[in-house]
Amino acid sequence: MLEIKIPSPGESITEVTISNWLKSDGDYVDKDDELFEIESDKATLSVSAEAGGVLKILIPEGENVEVGAVAATIDTAAKAESVVTVKQEGAPVITDPTKPMKTAAPVEAEPRQSHAAGAPSPVARKLMEEKGIAADAIKGSGPGGRITKADVLAYSPESAPQQVAPAEQPAPIAADPAPPKIEISGSRNERREKMSKLRLKVSERLVAVKNQTAMLTTFNEVDMSEIIALRKTYKDEFEKQHGVRLGFMSLFTKAVTEALKHYPAINAFIDGDEVVYHDYVDISIAVQAPRGLVVPVIRNAESLSLDQIEKEVARLADRARNNQLTIDEMTGGTFTISNGGVFGSLLSTPILNPPQSGILGMHKTEERPIALNGQVVIRPMMYLAFSYDHRIIDGRESVGFLVKVKENLENPVRMLLQV
Repeated sequence: MLEIKIPSPGESITEVTISNWLKSDGDYVDKDDELFEIESDKATLSVSAEAGGVLKILIPEGENVEVGAVAATIDTAAKAESVVTVKQEGAPVITDPTKPMKTAAPVEAEPRQSHAAGAPSPVARKLMEEKGIAADAIKGSGPGGRITKADVLAYSPESAPQQVAPAEQPAPIAADPAPPKIEISGSRNERREKMSKLRLKVSERLVAVKNQTAMLTTFNEVDMSEIIALRKTYKDEFEKQHGVRLGFMSLFTKAVTEALKHYPAINAFIDGDEVVYHDYVDISIAVQAPRGLVVPVIRNAESLSLDQIEKEVARLADRARNNQLTIDEMTGGTFTISNGGVFGSLLSTPILNPPQSGILGMHKTEERPIALNGQVVIRPMMYLAFSYDHRIIDGRESVGFLVKVKENLENPVRMLLQV
């Protein structure tokens, strides 16, 4: 009998939550099959089977457990063909092939409602957001009624649960006419979900930033004409040579790392009564993952080429979408870049990622009329927002840094050649 214990997601973490069982009690699982997901205040990780056999779940979904606790066992002596599933209340029955199979008597009582009922898995949630499907439109077929990826892929408006209107009753005869009844169409259902450890931790950190730093934001705008022309000219050749597309993120990362050479305080942070400076730049990039915003780190970004940055961005984004980021991959950044433009944001105020002292917000590129050499012309413009900790960064430094980033982006060839 193999015990499946709760692994440690990282240092100083002693307790996690089993957020989602991916297999059911009694299932036969193969080696390396993903069994369940654990969630801490820093990350979400999946736990896989170390060997094949029949799964016995010991700790239910939603429970808080200590690191090292036994969440399940796997009977490695059992064979796949010995597992017979009786389609009665969805309960699997494990039988010995040498003995006659016993069937359970029908159960009339209503099945216990799981807190997972109607809640989508991370992959299913992402697909539902992309397709614009509401959670109450799909009936989940996963463990405890959880909505799975297969449920979303099989969904069609015709298959959605329909609400049956009550039969109309004849109105009572009254001496005086009753006032007209206001009918409200549409659903008015409510549901509550417990905040995840990750979301609770993010909430605490955001409030702490507002209370413990002197955060201020300065704005500027950049003409994206040269960047767009550069990508258009070299994108095919770049992808053919390096196997990755030339995107905005690598160019913005390069513009930031070059600007930070002139303003080292922006790449530093306060630790007690000391300021910690860095001779390297670890860029944190904000990535939307199924369970929320995560911020993986590009190490030593100042020494990477454009193709190396693009490959690292793609790698980290893919791991984020699949909930595979480790604690080490999300800690230790010295500066953050957040791209709200991918969601259509025209202008926003990014909030600091502690203990960092600066964050740059990118936004949507939009054609706008601007004055250029005495003429009104239409150019693709982007607003830039730089939030910083005023305790360590002065106004002159913040404005100078953002102007330098703007100059680098509007003259990308000169920036890349460092002339």
